[in-house]
Amino acid sequence: MTVNRISFGLLVAKRDPKYWNAGAQMTLKNALTLQTLNKNKAENLILFLGDGMGVPTVTAARILKGQLSGQSGEETQLEMDKFPFVSLAKTYNTNAQVPDSAGTATAYLCGVKANEGTVGVSAAAVRSQCNTTEGNEVTSILRWAKDAGKSVGIVTTTRVNHATPSAAYAHSVDRDWYSDNEMPAEALQAGCKDIARQLFENIPNIDVIMGGGRKYMFPKNRSDVEYPGVAKHSGTRKDGRDLVQEWIDKTKDKKGHYVWNKKQLLSLNPNNVDYLLGLFEPGDLPYDLERNSETDPSLTEMVEVAIKILRKNPSGFYLLVEGGRIDHGHHEGKAKQALHEAVEMDRAIGRASLLTSIHDTLTIVTADHSHMFNFGGYTPRGNTIFGLAPMLSDADQKPFTSILYGNGPGYKLVNGARENVSTIDYQENNYQAQAAVPLSMETHGGEDVAVFAKGPMAHLLHGVHEQNYIPHVMAYAGCIGQNREHCLSRSGTAGLHPVLSTIATLFTVTRLLC
Repeated sequence: MTVNRISFGLLVAKRDPKYWNAGAQMTLKNALTLQTLNKNKAENLILFLGDGMGVPTVTAARILKGQLSGQSGEETQLEMDKFPFVSLAKTYNTNAQVPDSAGTATAYLCGVKANEGTVGVSAAAVRSQCNTTEGNEVTSILRWAKDAGKSVGIVTTTRVNHATPSAAYAHSVDRDWYSDNEMPAEALQAGCKDIARQLFENIPNIDVIMGGGRKYMFPKNRSDVEYPGVAKHSGTRKDGRDLVQEWIDKTKDKKGHYVWNKKQLLSLNPNNVDYLLGLFEPGDLPYDLERNSETDPSLTEMVEVAIKILRKNPSGFYLLVEGGRIDHGHHEGKAKQALHEAVEMDRAIGRASLLTSIHDTLTIVTADHSHMFNFGGYTPRGNTIFGLAPMLSDADQKPFTSILYGNGPGYKLVNGARENVSTIDYQENNYQAQAAVPLSMETHGGEDVAVFAKGPMAHLLHGVHEQNYIPHVMAYAGCIGQNREHCLSRSGTAGLHPVLSTIATLFTVTRLLC
């Protein structure tokens, strides 16, 4: 797609200063309406986490979204672009300048920064050292919400016991302890629990759990229901437990349903489901570009079912949604996979917006970290995001793609020189974009990530903050966890309008002085 495909009439209009002035004035009028802040109580709390979705990924996904619908792309709005408040989060871990997904998950879910590789424990815990777990556990906003009587859910395109979701319920000094099969003998002997086991034991009755990771729930070598006889997909558990059957037995009289494919999921009537466990793959879910639309649900489909189940609770809900394979695409240098994952997550954000209201639902979209991904090269308007820059390198006289990585598996020499990308299919789904430094896996980036917010108290996310600030804002908006004072009336009961009024503020000060 090139700039020639932009409609002629629109192109002419955009040459006129009136077009840009009118658009800016409309944006200004919308901004002025934000002076009336939404200080309602957030009955519902939703966090969309794009794993590895740095700002360059957001911009490139915006262009891709537009181009997928036949537009130039640059002027397109992502669903998250429509959120009225945007801030930046500093992503470093307590022991890492460039973070990993475990330490960051602990920050935006538990409210404290932590060491890389650890989930649900403070920085006093040391990675892989089981004996540093006890006493250093930190709880998550999912638990705070559950304790407050809300329904809670986790939806991810990765394994449900992967780094991001596990910080919502687990306390593990090693993010890789998916099941007891991946744990060292000394850790098991010392009493540490694998993450899959903690999913079902730490926080009783998580209402909705959907993602991959099926093999970690079943006894070692048990054949997978979808891939019978394929050893790599068979059960991994050495303790012989069938965690899925245990869950089924526990919830069978509580409107609990276990599903492992799309047909089963979409055949459910959410009104007749109170608990849902959906494990759709032995490991991670497939990339959206490779997803079998007959057997595997999309992130959007999972989110819709989750919200329809959770919103039945009159006390509201907390939902964590992870677009987790954005990160995997980037690590593999496969920008096309990563960006299509980001576009799919944006569709899920749009679906969630249709199913909720900004009056009582705080929705936040952010990333845990960035990647060594970028695009440039003075490309013209409408240039396909996966296309070539409009020039040759003045160093080796070869073309180059707009998308490049700072490091990763895309580094390739042919006869001692950089590969000529015009000789290969650089728009193929699994093309690995060229990288400056050779690595088997591309690395994370260390820059700040964007935080988009809408709904009650969304204005508290402004400026530049530490990443661990995010769950504190969500808890404050929802009157859960340690942030309840402003929600109480003089009688000590929950106020009907938990707004930061002058009276409420004075009451809080009075109580603190007493």
